[in-house]
Amino acid sequence: MKKLFSYILLSTVAFASCKKTFLDENMQSAYAPQNTLSDSLGFEANVAGILSRIRAQYTSDDDQGLLGAMFLGTDVVINGQTTAAMFPYVNNETMSSSDFAAGTYWRWAYTTLNNINTVIAASQNPAVTGTSENNKAYVGAEAKFYRAYVYNFLVTLWGPVPMTLTPISSPKTDFTRTTVDSVNAQIVKDLTEAVAVLPADPRTARKEFRPNKAMCQQLLAEVYLRMNKPDLAEAQCQAVIANPAFALVKARYGVKASMPGDYYNDMFLIGNQRYGQGNKEAIWVIEQDLNTPGGANSSSSNASTDQHRRMWVPYYAGITNMVIADSLGGRGIGRFRLSNWVMYGLYDQYDIRNSKYNFRRELRYNDPSKPKYGQVLTIADGDTVWHINPYVTKWNNYNPADINGYGTYHDITVMRLGETYLLLAEAQFKQNRSADAAASINVLRQRAYPDYPAHGQVQAADISLNFILDERARELISEENRRMTLIRTGTLVQRCTDYLNKYNTGTGQTVTGLDKVTARKGLLPIPQSAIDLNTGAKLDQNTGY
Repeated sequence: MKKLFSYILLSTVAFASCKKTFLDENMQSAYAPQNTLSDSLGFEANVAGILSRIRAQYTSDDDQGLLGAMFLGTDVVINGQTTAAMFPYVNNETMSSSDFAAGTYWRWAYTTLNNINTVIAASQNPAVTGTSENNKAYVGAEAKFYRAYVYNFLVTLWGPVPMTLTPISSPKTDFTRTTVDSVNAQIVKDLTEAVAVLPADPRTARKEFRPNKAMCQQLLAEVYLRMNKPDLAEAQCQAVIANPAFALVKARYGVKASMPGDYYNDMFLIGNQRYGQGNKEAIWVIEQDLNTPGGANSSSSNASTDQHRRMWVPYYAGITNMVIADSLGGRGIGRFRLSNWVMYGLYDQYDIRNSKYNFRRELRYNDPSKPKYGQVLTIADGDTVWHINPYVTKWNNYNPADINGYGTYHDITVMRLGETYLLLAEAQFKQNRSADAAASINVLRQRAYPDYPAHGQVQAADISLNFILDERARELISEENRRMTLIRTGTLVQRCTDYLNKYNTGTGQTVTGLDKVTARKGLLPIPQSAIDLNTGAKLDQNTGY
């Protein structure tokens, strides 16, 4: 396996003469964890590096469609303009141990973990005296949250994985897989220790986008559900819900409060997503900012690499007499589209989450210089897979200075209170308390249905795991990592069969090779490159690869 550490080296050389002494090294500065983690500024710099790495999980542009691997092959989307990275998740028989997306996410995780472990080690090192013990403990708690987050990602998608808790600064070739139980125990330990240190109110965190107690508790709830400990998961959910800092958004607010719209849509508008911008439902939002140094992850040739808009918004600009517009979401290219089940079967007409502000279901010609201006586009006018289709508006983004913009400058909502109620309902259902689960879902239904309870109210008899997964799709479409949810609940194949394939039969847009997914227990392959380079020990591959 390649070295699992990263560093930045900056050196300055003055060309004063051509004497031989020019070859003598006279290093003026070196920025690396081993010498920057010595004072408060160094700790802050390294935390900023971790934040950038975490954001990179969602903003990588590798193969133009890496994000799709976490949605394709589930019940909510089908392939549109599919890339090589996304293809094996639709046609599972083509998946191999050299899968591009699995390898990219694996490398992301272990590179990020080494950065995190370096900070945790420094926070526990008594020889580091350039900052206070309180500051070391605080930053260490933040890093422990991130470590738990990354390991939860790994163990959910790969099962047993190598677990490293100390920094690696030289080549290591003897990794072995750690049991799921052991990884889970470490995740719980890290989060429990972080909860004891971090503030409950995001306004008193170092920055509102940095870890707080509720972030740890929400992640703990998800972990406990995966561990089949619903009673412990329920306790974590109740703690978050009882936190007076958070509340469901039920009224208009923010940048477009005086314009047509609705309060659910307000949560996803640029300028509204953050807690400090009025979104009291926001537990964890990864921030991105246009024209701000460090405001987004970027590559050498592009100002931003985030592909959310290009993935979720269809390629309507590819149709004659259509131009890129803010009102339509900016420039999309339709990497995938919503499944027929989501587009036509998931919502009812009374659900505000299905309003015209949250789903764009109709397109009209918008080039005023053309004769069809204002007329409704029809299927006959274009390819309905990635040119014309209903789409979620949560990722709409438009920069008038760069209308063909490559990247998306849009905050990424990772955790919000709406999901807390869904996790709570799942925990209650798993304890055979369907009435309580219905009550938890009805909290969201009361928000989603303006005429509740005339419409939208559910009863105990309505509650099943499938119903809870349906409701997660209604509430969290395009937000949650759907693949992780279905693997965690053991429903990936069943949902593809009964929801995606059933409603897409005859369209050519089905997921194939589901028998392979069953044999693999839904898990991704350990990258073959990691296995081949691990010459000092046997790194076992997952079954079926």
